[in-house]
Parts: sequence; C-alpha cells; structure tokens
Amino acid sequence: MEQQNLTRLGKFLCLILRHKPETVGITVDRRGWADVDELIRGVNKKYPFSRELLEEIVRTDAKQRYAFSEDGTKIRANQGHSLPVDLGLTPLDPPPVLWHGSARRFEASILEQGLLPQSRRQVHLSPDYETAVAVGRRHGEPIVFQVQCGEMRRDGFFFYRAENGVWLTDMVPPAYLIPVEPD
Repeated sequence: MEQQNLTRLGKFLCLILRHKPETVGITVDRRGWADVDELIRGVNKKYPFSRELLEEIVRTDAKQRYAFSEDGTKIRANQGHSLPVDLGLTPLDPPPVLWHGSARRFEASILEQGLLPQSRRQVHLSPDYETAVAVGRRHGEPIVFQVQCGEMRRDGFFFYRAENGVWLTDMVPPAYLIPVEPD
C-alpha cells in the first residue's frame, strides 16, 4: 500500500485507539487495549482493512504509536489518549533534561501556566531536542522548551516512559521551563 494511504489509516487508528473507539463500534479496556479482530471488522466498515495492513502500519509507524499484546490478540496506542485509560506504566527517574516542542503562538501562555495536558491525559516530553523541534513545527512556527526534569523529580513530580520512548508527566509548572530558540 502506498505511504499516503498508510499515513491516513494510521491517523484513523489514532483517532480510534486514543480518542473515539465508538467511531468503528468497538471499546477499549481500562488499560487501553482493543481486540484486534473487532478493530479490523470495525475499520472494514469504512475502509478495506486486514490484519496484514494493521501489522504494516504498526511496524512502519515512525513514532511507534501502537503496541500489540504479547499474544497479538489486542492492540493499543502507546500514549496520547484523551480516554480515561491507565497504561500501567511505572514511575521512573527521568533524565535531568527533556524537551517539549510547541507553536510559538502558545509561548506566552506556556510561560505563564506551564505545560498542561490539554485534551490528553498527560504532557508529552521528547528525549531529544530534534524531536521537540519537529513536534513544534507540526503546530506552526516552533518554540522548544527545555524541561528541568531532574529538579521536578526531586520536587516530587512523577514521570513515566511510554513503550515508544515518549516521556509523560501530569503537568510542568513554568519554573521548570527554559525556552530555547530552534536553530
């Protein structure tokens, strides 16, 4: 299948698994898992879809958004949910610094309020500067924030790492943010 169609189907899977499983008539459990066969039947009501196509989307997704259960009968998004799910992640000590990319038009608000999850369950932080720039660019002219995670952790905040390497936390107060101009 051509990349454009894979991307379109991948975005549709995000909508289903992160936000609106009812779009295709399925449910996700409290850990975010959906039955693979039900998902395939549901997506097939809108687009031609198969197990092989689903596996290709999961395998080739550059952001590693999805994970299969060990037995391959269930699938879930690794993070980014607006649904009330518990991914079962264990708190971890983060690196001293992580990164967050956003659009410049939000800079003043972020510096005033900090990083808030908005429509998601948690704030997403990138392990490297380059990824944060790319994330910010998706939303407009980018601004990147260096997040002082080591300090946050010492001050009692918790961090989690999703299966795809994205770091998650409930919020980041402004005191832990340093704006960095993208190159």
